[in-house]
Amino acid sequence: MADEGALEHTPTWVVASVCTVIVAISLAVERLFHYLGKFLRHKGQKALSSALQKIKEELMLLGFISLLLTVSQGLITNICVPKMVSSSMLPCKEETLTKSSNEAGNKTCAKEGEVPLLSLEALHELHIFIFVLAVVHVVFCATTMVLGGAKIRRWKHWEIAIRNEIENPDHHKKFVIDRAGNFWRRAAVVSWMIAFVKQFYSSVSKSDYRALRAGFITKHCKSNPKFDFHKYMMRTLEDDFKKVVGISWYLWLFVVIFLLLNVDGWHTYFWLSFLPLILLLIVGAKLEHIITKIAQEAAEGSSNERGIQADQHVRPSDDHFWFGEPAIVLYLIHFIIFQNSFEIAFFFWILTTYGFDSCIMESIQYFIPRLVMGVLIQVLCSYSTLPLYTLVTQCFAILVLVDVVEVVLSLLNGPQE
Repeated sequence: MADEGALEHTPTWVVASVCTVIVAISLAVERLFHYLGKFLRHKGQKALSSALQKIKEELMLLGFISLLLTVSQGLITNICVPKMVSSSMLPCKEETLTKSSNEAGNKTCAKEGEVPLLSLEALHELHIFIFVLAVVHVVFCATTMVLGGAKIRRWKHWEIAIRNEIENPDHHKKFVIDRAGNFWRRAAVVSWMIAFVKQFYSSVSKSDYRALRAGFITKHCKSNPKFDFHKYMMRTLEDDFKKVVGISWYLWLFVVIFLLLNVDGWHTYFWLSFLPLILLLIVGAKLEHIITKIAQEAAEGSSNERGIQADQHVRPSDDHFWFGEPAIVLYLIHFIIFQNSFEIAFFFWILTTYGFDSCIMESIQYFIPRLVMGVLIQVLCSYSTLPLYTLVTQCFAILVLVDVVEVVLSLLNGPQE
């Protein structure tokens, strides 16, 4: 009777049916990724195709982790440790443990007072968590690209209007006045406060776009003032997206640290949910402040040189970024997106596995703010911060090969109406 659940005592039609369904679903997903990648390559979206390949690699890694857990579950469940050791740093109080789990431990471990290092049920739940994390991370990455692209596409009419305009020094003067025209705005504390608030509404104005566009063209393709800067930005957004979709080793380290510190009474899950929000607000304020700083430098230059002509082009410098490295901001955005997706994945995993009554879920005053912050972070990061980063860094970045080709082709084609 004990072996009734084994594969050798399972009807062959059941085994074949289950395998057919699993294999069919897997092949369908694989073909979906294949044709999506083929479509992106056909459309010339090399960056998005690379991002899709990176997502496939991450899913393969998660699948390998799950497979490794399955293969080694016999070895893991047969490792016995003293009950005192297994009772330390629990995510729930010990009295909430079920009697059946203790009985299972007694059957596995021969010595009295010992329990399995990890039960078979816990391994199964860990499999579910890995699956949920993979699904949520893919969904969040797709949402990031959709919202970021939607925001930049809203700037398309600015690009068309600016390319059709006659060059007017007053346009650049407006940028300086809007960002640094008043004396009180030049105070460090005030400018940082304005930058912090501005990221929530009208993070980029037309005068900002015009000035940063002029700075890019002056630096990289001065002979073609009609260069399609908006199209170039969309390409750059795709390149940035390719860099933020993966799960790097330091992100896995964060997952391990979180699982280690998720101890009953510490409310780690609740407090860590504030981390991506705090980082996001700091990054958004920093990017807004960089634009303000550029305007302030333009204003100072115009007062020292000949009239308004000094305002015509901004003078970007990597010194405006932390440690002179714009890439640090992108690393932070990468961490914010992953950490937020991890938080939401962890929430849904607890919900589907243990329900609302789980001690890990905690009370409603803890999990409702987490959900609200998760949605806020995803929208703000995707729709505001990432597009803002893409725009600001164009004046600073050194062109890579694909960008050089884009600019050279525009110069060969000449001004485009």
